[in-house]
Amino acid sequence: MGNKGSTMKRTLGYFAMALAGGLMATFLQEGLRKDDGVVHAAVDSTVRPAVQLVNMPSASGMAMESLDFTGAAAKSIDAVVHVTTEATVQQAPMYNFFWGYQQRAPQQVRGAGSGVIISDDGYIVTNNHVIENADKIQVILNDKRKYDATVIGRDPSTDIALIKVQADGLPTMSFGNSDDVKVGQWVLAVGNPMNLTSTVTAGIVSAKARNINILQYDPAKDIFPIESFIQTDAAVNPGNSGGALVNTAGDLIGINSAIASTTGSYTGYAFAVPSNIVSKVTRDLMEFGQVRRAYLGVTISDIDQDMAKSLDLSRLNGVYVKEVLDKGAAKAAGLKGGDVIVKVGAVPVDNVPELQGQIGKFSPGDKVAVTLVRNGQEMVKDLTLLARSGDEFTAEAKEISLPGLGAELKPAGTDELRALKLENGVKVMRLSGGKLRSIGIREGFIITKIDQVPMRSPKDIQQALDGKRGGVLIEGVYPNGMRAYYGLGV
Repeated sequence: MGNKGSTMKRTLGYFAMALAGGLMATFLQEGLRKDDGVVHAAVDSTVRPAVQLVNMPSASGMAMESLDFTGAAAKSIDAVVHVTTEATVQQAPMYNFFWGYQQRAPQQVRGAGSGVIISDDGYIVTNNHVIENADKIQVILNDKRKYDATVIGRDPSTDIALIKVQADGLPTMSFGNSDDVKVGQWVLAVGNPMNLTSTVTAGIVSAKARNINILQYDPAKDIFPIESFIQTDAAVNPGNSGGALVNTAGDLIGINSAIASTTGSYTGYAFAVPSNIVSKVTRDLMEFGQVRRAYLGVTISDIDQDMAKSLDLSRLNGVYVKEVLDKGAAKAAGLKGGDVIVKVGAVPVDNVPELQGQIGKFSPGDKVAVTLVRNGQEMVKDLTLLARSGDEFTAEAKEISLPGLGAELKPAGTDELRALKLENGVKVMRLSGGKLRSIGIREGFIITKIDQVPMRSPKDIQQALDGKRGGVLIEGVYPNGMRAYYGLGV
């Protein structure tokens, strides 16, 4: 009996302890529970502000509401067009066991990209690589209207081209000032990626004055690349080339041209030609048919810490002048090897792409103030910029675009004529879809005669073809010395 009593007492004791523990756990759980159902580590009032800062639903919502791109998209989307191309590509000969090498039929290749309307009478800027070698170019507007386009001019040095359609009253986009673009600001990319027409993506400016070594250097074709790209993380894919990079006001600040990718599609890095360069190139192409490019007449390099130490330079910013070329603008203004250029006009330049980008806005004959540092002393030099040849030409372009022929022509240089033992000739600098390319003429060909009449300038060629009926015989020489003859129907 005694054992039974003690056993019952222990059982009641355990029950009481369990009941007390359950009541205490319930009390603590209610004390720790928040209204949103999240259990926090502590309920001390000093911790609550930190918990609220993590959530911040109202502040986050307000921040997102302020990022409204609808106005910029509406302002720009109708001015961005879809550019489609067709080109005839000659295939390499095919080897046959019985007959040896045999020519294959030319292959028709189609391409697509984007463009931006910059005047209501049909001028459209795009990338050179979008329309290069095209026999046919068609432009499709956002409202689905279609137009055939002709090439006004191309500039492989900046990867910019100007085309035109016969139309009036078109929607246009205004140029913004790319010098005002800031790293971190919001931008839109507008174009036609992967044939998804009129696509808008958003991102920020990731960097400025990028040189990605994507443009070819070819002195024989007068191609001296200028790469000072705006880098952005707005999504850009194949088909966006030639499309618009737009600020939040809807102004054009760049032409999307390239992506950095190991897959061939967007992986986070896109590059656009700054609008200030685009504006200068398109103005020249409209007025002269070719770009009148200014040069300083120096060889330059970036400055790093090791270089600054070895040359005893007091600063890392700026561009180092390694050599000043004879008969150049820099030589005439008194620049010397060892100078460090820190400004062009009022714009600071900290690296080679920035300097190239600033000089690329000017034409031969333009005057510009250059701030430099020499032996620790800052000074300003006034330069009159010159062409690569050392000439200051402003009134008339030396290279002429003939859209009817699909060609950009230039008098052959003295050295070229001497090497080929020619007395005269006009060099085919660049070809687009047109008559010369259709009859088999290739870039670099020097036209010496048309119908036995010597050709000394592009104007001679224009005059030789004006008013002609039927056909003409074009003869000339390629840079390797091979003579060629072509019949051209006019």
